Order: sequence, then structure tokens, then C-alpha cells
Amino acid sequence: MRNTARWAATLGLSAAAVCGPLTGASVATPASAPASLYAPSAMVLTIGHGDNAATVTPERAVTLTCAPRASGTHPAAAEACAELRDVGGDFDALTARDDVQCTKEYNPVLVTVQGVWQGKRVDYKRTFGNACVKDSYGSTVFAF
Repeated sequence: MRNTARWAATLGLSAAAVCGPLTGASVATPASAPASLYAPSAMVLTIGHGDNAATVTPERAVTLTCAPRASGTHPAAAEACAELRDVGGDFDALTARDDVQCTKEYNPVLVTVQGVWQGKRVDYKRTFGNACVKDSYGSTVFAF
């Protein structure tokens, strides 16, 4: 039951993040004109405690839209989008900062990202040893 509720919440947030920007006022454009010059970049990021995506209940979820402009419920959307652009949308390329020291306590934190980055599907999961380790990666992307 928990897993069903988690997936329902994630899918609902994903749909809102991806489809929300598309529900604006209708504007008459020529049939040959593209709807946007930017490929969509909209994602839902979640955080939960545990190391198994099937059993972890998200404790916090935010939306992040990077194209055509940075927006969403992420507290630092513009900075997070800039960091993702710097690594080409590759979440694995976000590395820990050298100026952060964390304890070796194992209290796993699972981060998931689902959505679209520049028109390509994103389905990312990463388990960090603890919240300090998570916060040391990508100064703003995972800080919510």
C-alpha cells in the first residue's frame, strides 16, 4: 500500500511539473511555428530515508523546471538549473565539494529524480550514506 501511494504521489507531481507549464493561455500562432524554442526540462525530485526505492516513502518532493526558464518549488531553482546545465544534465557528474567533512554514520538518504531533461527522459536514483553526504553533492541540486 505504501509503495502504491508513493508512486501515485510521484506520478501526480511528475504530471504537474511536465504538463503545468503547458496549460497557459492560448495564443494564436501560425501552424508551422514551433510551440517553443526549448526542449522541455521539468523534473520531480524526492528525498526519503532508507536505501531501497521500493520501500522508501518520500519525505519531501519538489518540482524543478529549467526550460524555458528556471522555476518550480525547488528553493534554489535558478542555481540548480545552472549546475545541471554545467554537467549536461548528468546527475552522476555532480561531485562532492572538498570543503565538507561528514561523519561515517550510516543513515541512508535516497534521492530520486523523474521527468525530462532537454527532451530526454530522466529516471535517477542515488543513495547517500547520510544527509551530510547528500548535502555535499552539487551545492544546490539536492538541497531541498
